[in-house]
Amino acid sequence: MKPKLKMRLGDLLVHESVITEDQLMQALGSQKETGRKLGQTLIDLGLVTENGLLTFLAQQLNIPLLDISSKKIDPDVIKLVPEVQARRLKALPLEDKGNSVLIGMSDPADLSVVDVLSNIIPKPLELAIVPESQLYNAFDNYYRRTEDIASFASALASEYEDDDDFELAGGATAEEDTTVAKLLQSIFEDAVQMAASDIHIEPDEGKLRIRQRVDGVLQESVINEKNIAAALVLRLKLMSGLDISEKRLPQDGRTNVRIKGRSIDIRVSTMPVQHGESVVMRLLDQSAGLLTLDQTGMPKSLLKRFRMHLTRPHGMVLVTGPTGSGKTTTLYGALSEMNLPAKKIITVEDPVEYRLPRISQVQVNQKIGLDFSSVLRTTLRQDPDIIMVGEMRDHETVEIGLRGALTGHLVLSTLHTNDSISSAIRLLDMGAPGYLAASSLRAVIAQRLVRKICKNCRVEYKPQEDEKFWLDSIEPKASLRKYVKGQGCQTCHQTGYRGRIGVFELLEMTDAMMNALKDNDTGQFTRAAKACPGFVPLARSALQYAKAGITSVEEVLKLVEMVAETEDKSRTKKVEQKPNATSQSPSTGAHKHATSCGVVIYGDI
Repeated sequence: MKPKLKMRLGDLLVHESVITEDQLMQALGSQKETGRKLGQTLIDLGLVTENGLLTFLAQQLNIPLLDISSKKIDPDVIKLVPEVQARRLKALPLEDKGNSVLIGMSDPADLSVVDVLSNIIPKPLELAIVPESQLYNAFDNYYRRTEDIASFASALASEYEDDDDFELAGGATAEEDTTVAKLLQSIFEDAVQMAASDIHIEPDEGKLRIRQRVDGVLQESVINEKNIAAALVLRLKLMSGLDISEKRLPQDGRTNVRIKGRSIDIRVSTMPVQHGESVVMRLLDQSAGLLTLDQTGMPKSLLKRFRMHLTRPHGMVLVTGPTGSGKTTTLYGALSEMNLPAKKIITVEDPVEYRLPRISQVQVNQKIGLDFSSVLRTTLRQDPDIIMVGEMRDHETVEIGLRGALTGHLVLSTLHTNDSISSAIRLLDMGAPGYLAASSLRAVIAQRLVRKICKNCRVEYKPQEDEKFWLDSIEPKASLRKYVKGQGCQTCHQTGYRGRIGVFELLEMTDAMMNALKDNDTGQFTRAAKACPGFVPLARSALQYAKAGITSVEEVLKLVEMVAETEDKSRTKKVEQKPNATSQSPSTGAHKHATSCGVVIYGDI
């Protein structure tokens, strides 16, 4: 089937009064400069919409316009066109109808593409128009590297019998080394294609597990050739500059690879486990650039207040949350805004994740005594305006940081606590004098990441009974509102979620809070913080996202870790609240307060 337009696209659009003659000439002039097709040029100039243009073409060619965002395609049908050809031609086989094959194309009027497809597929073709963005999503979702990974793993396993033979031979032969390199390349390409943040390589009894963390959730694939684990670990150690003879102790390293023209920085961590060595790799896409504070999802009102603290000449600002909550992204976004010729900025990190121009970045090295506290002392003698400390890890680092903030420096750092209120209390737990914390600390921003509902498969959702009780405990009649969730589609890999967004809680120090810190009165500090007019707890911030249809009630419940407590409340229907009776001394590290504002506070263990 070779559809033909009765006249050229531009003339046809003018003839049907979709665009004017002047607009066509404008588009043709722009097309000469960019070299892009006329249709895309018209869309880029805003003269037509993508959907409007595709609908017009479908009518003229008498072929269907399809939405494949939620369509499940048979993997065997996908194989009819190799990935390289599919991406180049912007065409995807959608269905084998027996006597013909349905092909989705971004430009079915391109006869040269139809000719190439006719030579690849031995059956007659039925054409359909598919939006280009949906085609690219389908390419990434269906042309996975799983088959390549399995193939290379099988080939590598057949080249030697077991790990002992491999290690006694002193490593891999040239042929084995090539196979290992191809296997790792396929693993990296698949992870980047899936937008994974981490890769876990875990040897198990009789098999090898490869897991990818996508939007904060691990997705697993299993390789039965467990004996290739030693080859993978050896190759990764060589790439990362680690000691290949050391298998009894954990090691940390770093390497960089290029995947499809993108520079991917990889932090490698190895650890001895029961069946060999486990390797976890954190992927950092250096070519993607840093997120700005505006891109983190921070609400405008909160962002305005946060930026105000970043313009102060001195004081300490903390960003808190568990590992993987986006603290580093927020800090780097802040540093990018403050990175001006007039400002001297020094960072002390372990490791340095992103390299920034004009900023002096120091990599901590514990092996040679270059720890946070020793570097921080030297940093204060380097005449900085702004200091960023990767993490407040011990009493010495905390005290030096607080004194630096007190003596004319703006100090930014992170702390591993559950929310902003417990962060200030944690400073006392770590031995910081109350008067010093009260005088230096200016603001604490706590954050988490929640998954965003996939835009292609969102449906209305009614909360369950335990969810209703929790929602109403946070905000009266919140359970009566409409909520949404994702059903799962090919765009989101059947998860119902695609991408993540930050949830934030900003605590700004007031006189009442500073006085409580000076007296080491954690109970009074908690009450003063919760009474602060501008303070919005994490739970309520996350609930705003659920009400706006950005995330689901389920994600909000996971974020605040209150599912179990909600279930208990729903069984008893009503619980007598005791006013802040459980505030304990800082030394116990087990602070907990009433949940009337929707947050449970736990000190670090």
